[in-house]
Amino acid sequence: MSVSSRVDVPLGGLEMRFFVVLAFSVCAPSLVCFADDHSHGTTERSVQPPTVFLDKSPRIVAYQLNRLDSERLLMVPRQTDDVKYIPVYEAILSRDGMSPQFRHESVAALAKLRETSIAEETLAALGKIKLDDRQGKRTAKVLAEMLLDQPVATLSKNKSMLQETASDAKDPFLRAVGLAALIHIGDAESAWAIASTDDASTLAWIDAVGLVPDLSQRDALRDHVVELIQNTESEKVRNRAITAMAAISSQPSETFDLIAPFVADPEYRSAAVRTLLRVPTKQRPAKTSQALVATLVDLAESTAPAQRTTAEFVDAMQLADQLMAAVSAEQVKSYRSRLREVSVRVVRIRAVEEEMRYDIPYFAVEAGRPVQIVLENHDLMPHNLVVTAPGALKEVAQAGAVVGSAGGWNDLPFVPELDSVLAASQMVQPDQIDRITFDAPTEPGEYPYVCTFPQHWYRMYGVMVVVKDLDAWMKNPVEPANPIGSNRTFVQAWKMDDLLGEIENGMKGRSPDIGARIFAEASCQGCHQVRGEGGTIGPDLTEVFSRFKGDRAAVLREIIDPSHKVDAKYAMHQILTVQGRVVTGIILNEDKDNVTVLENPEAKSPTVIAQDDIEEMVQSPNSMMPKGLMDQYTQDEIFEMLWFLETADPNKTPAP
Repeated sequence: MSVSSRVDVPLGGLEMRFFVVLAFSVCAPSLVCFADDHSHGTTERSVQPPTVFLDKSPRIVAYQLNRLDSERLLMVPRQTDDVKYIPVYEAILSRDGMSPQFRHESVAALAKLRETSIAEETLAALGKIKLDDRQGKRTAKVLAEMLLDQPVATLSKNKSMLQETASDAKDPFLRAVGLAALIHIGDAESAWAIASTDDASTLAWIDAVGLVPDLSQRDALRDHVVELIQNTESEKVRNRAITAMAAISSQPSETFDLIAPFVADPEYRSAAVRTLLRVPTKQRPAKTSQALVATLVDLAESTAPAQRTTAEFVDAMQLADQLMAAVSAEQVKSYRSRLREVSVRVVRIRAVEEEMRYDIPYFAVEAGRPVQIVLENHDLMPHNLVVTAPGALKEVAQAGAVVGSAGGWNDLPFVPELDSVLAASQMVQPDQIDRITFDAPTEPGEYPYVCTFPQHWYRMYGVMVVVKDLDAWMKNPVEPANPIGSNRTFVQAWKMDDLLGEIENGMKGRSPDIGARIFAEASCQGCHQVRGEGGTIGPDLTEVFSRFKGDRAAVLREIIDPSHKVDAKYAMHQILTVQGRVVTGIILNEDKDNVTVLENPEAKSPTVIAQDDIEEMVQSPNSMMPKGLMDQYTQDEIFEMLWFLETADPNKTPAP
């Protein structure tokens, strides 16, 4: 089966004859040729640029471009001095999995070629995206973020167009983006006026709340959201408004009191529970929490056994568990006893997209009692969760890499046959879920859990705290020790704008030795070499400053925003087979018969998949390098590491 996307268009006459020639000229030369050597990290992909005829009809041009994968699409010549290149830029802008750098280049080129604005071109591209699948929704989200990331002064010049989009766009998501943009430029009043015209506009406005990038602007919308929750006659509007409250951070205690009563109503329960879970624990009023625990325990007992594994039930029980700390010891004992009759303790853990980490760093369970861990993977690469004996995290993770995909403990991939493995999930593919149920150890202590996919253990871990009395611990929780010995805490979610203004002055007086230590501590050395030391998974960084022509800002962007531009050699692909299997990795080889994939950097051999077995193949827009690597480091430490890389380059004399 072909992995290229298809465009079916009615063709006839001369166009049909051209189509036959085109099918050969686009497909045959664009087959990718590779060396026979499949050694990891050393195979050079030789991708032949495609032949594309841009002077044909729009249907023919679209067909040609849609037949190309992302790597070959980027090889098509493009210039900003001729309108014939417009279709190329349009294809790049709307292509799923495209790196941000190329999207920004394309939208700027389109604005220049058409003499329009970046906002107009972004909205036009959004209007063409089909939102009926995961890829379309992901691309639409990226384009919406691009639009809302523009400076307010620039975006304000397109106010009339934003108002028209917010009022008249047929697609609800496009209307929401227009409304969010109006709010972003400071015209929340106009956005609310549009929202008040009918239910469809109101729903679009509610969806816009979570799109608004500025948290203070979201908080300013709170009164309107509360008004909708309290006064609307539409069940759909109320449900969406309850959900929108999760995106508003102000007055959390009042939000908890407002939303809690809706848990009793099955029509609103799911949205209400999800929003309540977002309210910080210390901001949940005790009286409301106590009443809500009683409601949730009653709910658990009245829920049919077949429904006790649903996401909604798991969320409700997780909320009940968190609220037990607000209840008296006598009541807790009664509630726990009742819950044990109908369900086990359930802990939901999610893999955070792009960041290679679990969303829960630790949780507690009662010694000897059954527990179920639900692992949800919202990242674009596979992850698992392995519970280990105290102090065994590194040993298990490194042994798991040796086991590989062949399987070890209980035939699970990347899980070694060791006594220190206590429980383990499957390797969970993107957007999939796995559940593991087991009895907690009888000995209290701190038991690490970790992703044993090769190299992930540096960042993706947590601790299961086993205690004798769970409710006593939850009333006074104690954070466990970091299982790999790190004493780092969150500093800031760094963005380029936070650092650019200080980069030149910030490099003065730095020490390469300090930078080298930070480079190793931040786990960079596990994947990258500098002067012969380090891993070989990612590019060698010894001459990174030479490659970027001494541009400190460009090198810094590679560290802070690793997905801004992804080298084709290191692009991750997700392959869905006709059997339903999902394979994620780097494409080493592709021809008309097979695709060869390196699923992990330490695999003994790559995975070969027949083209006829491939249902879909999508390139990820995200780098293998997780974002947020430097969020536990200060600005000074980031500049120390940057100076280390600059001084390590033998071809460059660092600027003073």
